[in-house]
Amino acid sequence: MWEDAQAPLPLDDRGLAYGDGLFETVLVRDGRPLLWEAHLARLARGCERLGFAMPEGLEALPAQAGVGLKVLKLIVTRGGGGRGYLAPEAPSPRLRWQLSDFVPRPERWRGVRARHCTLRLGIQPALAGLKHLNRLENVLARGEWSDPAIAEGLLCDSDGRLVEATCMNLVWRRNGRLETPDLSRCGVAGTLLAELGARLPIHRVRVGPEALEEAEAVWLLNSVQGVWPLVRLDAADGRCLKRWSPGAVLGELPALAHPLLGYPAP
Repeated sequence: MWEDAQAPLPLDDRGLAYGDGLFETVLVRDGRPLLWEAHLARLARGCERLGFAMPEGLEALPAQAGVGLKVLKLIVTRGGGGRGYLAPEAPSPRLRWQLSDFVPRPERWRGVRARHCTLRLGIQPALAGLKHLNRLENVLARGEWSDPAIAEGLLCDSDGRLVEATCMNLVWRRNGRLETPDLSRCGVAGTLLAELGARLPIHRVRVGPEALEEAEAVWLLNSVQGVWPLVRLDAADGRCLKRWSPGAVLGELPALAHPLLGYPAP
């Protein structure tokens, strides 16, 4: 039986102690969760890979949001486990959730500035694609800048291949073809990216950051914020590497993605 979702986590919880768990952040509009099936599918894949049960009763949670735009955060941990890394043979997973008010930033739908990060993501295919609780790499990367004019930081893996932004996926158009980083070795497989990939031919590639400077357009995206077109890309030291005109980067991706989230198409 699942515990009270609002109860505090005990100190022996493996999600708290080791990051042994998963989370989802779901946009909820007037009690209706957006891309809900994609979120549930990713959570189920993660539970299967980590080896504990999928929570029950999740379908009832979004309706508690009421009227307006909210973000539902779900956290599932393996539960208690005592000392040591060895997981219990019969885990008792814990579910925690929270609903928060959300106000989108439509000014970013018209174009944002991003920078490359110096931090490199570790390559770990066993965890690739999952939205697991081990997010220290992203925390450190996000700490690399404080300039509010910079909306996101872009991350490569330890081999120098593009992966993602600190909390968003990447898609770009190069030589007329839509491309996105291959996430089979690390990175989060975003739900909005998955939905767009089912509707558009988006090619998964292993390339270095120079691919972005060759691109006609670049977009940052996730299932809460929508799509942010990139209008300026900086190096980690602040040098401007490339600019794109706002009109050139709006394009097909926001027009298809935003209606999926209930946002106006640009």
